[in-house]
Amino acid sequence: MTRQALIIDCDPGVDDAVALMLAFGSGAFELLAITAVGGNVPVVKTARNARILRQIAGREDVPVFMGADRPLRREPAGAGEFHGAEGLGDMAPFEPEAACADGHAADAIIDLVMARPEKSVALAVLGPLTNLALALRREPALAERLGPVAVMGGARSEGGNITASAEFNIWADPDAAAEVLATGCDVILFGLDATHQVRATEARIAALEAVGTPMADAAASMMRFSQRIEREIVGWEAPPVHDPCPVAWLLEPALFTLQPCRVSVETDSDLTRGHTAVEFREAVAGTLPHHWATAADADGIFALIADAVR
Repeated sequence: MTRQALIIDCDPGVDDAVALMLAFGSGAFELLAITAVGGNVPVVKTARNARILRQIAGREDVPVFMGADRPLRREPAGAGEFHGAEGLGDMAPFEPEAACADGHAADAIIDLVMARPEKSVALAVLGPLTNLALALRREPALAERLGPVAVMGGARSEGGNITASAEFNIWADPDAAAEVLATGCDVILFGLDATHQVRATEARIAALEAVGTPMADAAASMMRFSQRIEREIVGWEAPPVHDPCPVAWLLEPALFTLQPCRVSVETDSDLTRGHTAVEFREAVAGTLPHHWATAADADGIFALIADAVR
């Protein structure tokens, strides 16, 4: 079986950690790199966290590149209340044995994609889109060269999770999101409409805890932290697990329902900053260059996670 070449751009982050474990443990990917961006916590911490998770998974063969430390034209804004001050929930961070690879994440994305056949490299973006926007500014041909760009971001019918109408990843750097969506990249967005259907119930967390491997323990620990925090802050019993969704789609597209659309991002209004206007009507939007996930099979996604971390 031909493995899918994949770059994961992320800001770990407890749900990023679960997504990375899913990717690290799956034999279906040729993982070319992990690229870190500032988002849930500052980029120095997200790059360290990616290397910690890589070490737990025994995947030091995958290089980690540090990227943007701030949005394109905004002040950095984190989400430590949902991820812990260090970004890994209750896990005590440590300095990993292997360092970051040399070079900026945006340059790594360009080099890795442009060196491969057209449309052969997929990109999963699990944090703000700053690194990808910088890469596209430096090499516009990247837009046509990239394979699917599977993005965790946006909100429509579910409303927002950082403001009333915006999801955090898009809100954190709306300018980057707007730039990426305007380039012609093949973007598939997994927003809150789909990811809120993927919940870490008590039974699903317990099943992971029962696996007993370091990867399973790490994934379950992240979900336990999210379970506690979501109960305290939001009042939900079962927290949504957002970031594994793009990775799961790349593994099993049938687990999701997608709809063609055009997505525009609000960049000017302070009130609705980061709002994603998702238009499904071709008569209104013209061509529909993007796809929006409307439904997700949570049982199937958690089965993929459980298989990957064994």
